[in-house]
Amino acid sequence: MKYRKVMVGGTFDYFHDGHRALLKRAFEIGERVVVGVCSDQMQELLRKDSAGIRPLAVRVHSVLSFVNELGALERTELVILNDPLGPATEDPEAEAIVVSPETRKGAEEINRRRREKGLKPLHVVEVPWVLAEDGTPISAIRIRYGEMDEHGKILKK
Repeated sequence: MKYRKVMVGGTFDYFHDGHRALLKRAFEIGERVVVGVCSDQMQELLRKDSAGIRPLAVRVHSVLSFVNELGALERTELVILNDPLGPATEDPEAEAIVVSPETRKGAEEINRRRREKGLKPLHVVEVPWVLAEDGTPISAIRIRYGEMDEHGKILKK
């Protein structure tokens, strides 16, 4: 099924195969895709990892480089997220949201807020985790600490 407008968002730190799967799915199902990238300030609020997150410019470059590889730049609207739910709670044109198992709860909260505002809930499309060689989800934190590469290859025990 094709949607006119699909939402997808994340930190996109240490860009990896899980991020690629999420974005690829969004562009498979969406004519237009709003890609939200968490601002540096939002990361500080979320305290996602004490070691810190790569700068916004680096993360945005990774996302846009991959979208360009997909040949989908002209179908992309990039937004910087300053709150965890972003524009998905109020965009009347949005029809679907692509999430990972980790971010599904956020999509449920977005839909709760949309209903409160009289908007139709978004269709939630969950992309399964991309697993590393050791059977665990590929994670930016583990890449940062040199435990695995962006494809989930284990580098050290």
